[in-house]
Amino acid sequence: MTDRTIDVIEAGVVPYAEALEWQRSLAAARIDGRLARDVILLLEHPPVVTLGRNARAGPVRGPRDLPVFEVERGGDVTFHGPGQLVGYPILDLGGYRRDLHWYLRTLEQALIDALAELEIPAERNPGYTGVWTRGGGRKIASIGVHVKQWVTWHGFALNVTTDLSHFDRIVPCGIPGVVMTSVERETGDGRREKDLWSDTVAAVIRGFEAAFGVTTQESSCSRSETY
Repeated sequence: MTDRTIDVIEAGVVPYAEALEWQRSLAAARIDGRLARDVILLLEHPPVVTLGRNARAGPVRGPRDLPVFEVERGGDVTFHGPGQLVGYPILDLGGYRRDLHWYLRTLEQALIDALAELEIPAERNPGYTGVWTRGGGRKIASIGVHVKQWVTWHGFALNVTTDLSHFDRIVPCGIPGVVMTSVERETGDGRREKDLWSDTVAAVIRGFEAAFGVTTQESSCSRSETY
């Protein structure tokens, strides 16, 4: 019987290069059976720009003062930085559904459910991957994944208290005219940054449980322990 418990590792701030190697290592371990259960990494990155497989030439504007990584995930160009909740699910889709379309829509649903708990109505935008505010059409979460032998890595980036001016450097996800937003901007309820962050993390975990039909448990595994 498939174990539908997922280990949640809240890792804090992790440089992008380290997180990339961490998730690749976890995915390899999940593929060859050394990692017994699925994992989701929840973390933040120092400011960085990443280019997915569909990124076009010249995607970064203005000063080239941020590191840029070309990676294997789907999608176009995006920004990661402080105040953005990044989630990297390492899932064996053999225990769910071997269907990439299903996986992307379920990731979106997990975030839509989480945002509903935070009183932010959100929805999909037909023809695009990610999550937008309902009615206003502002993009609040980006999604880009990679799958090998039905094991996933990369994932989602949800703007919580992100400095949105960083998105002016790029055409987010390659969508001309897209307007980015954040949980902080949409709620405007004056909650302390720390409280808003912890509330968002908790909502995302519950959204993930509901959408994927799993239970989660906290894990304190370090990078060295999970290689």
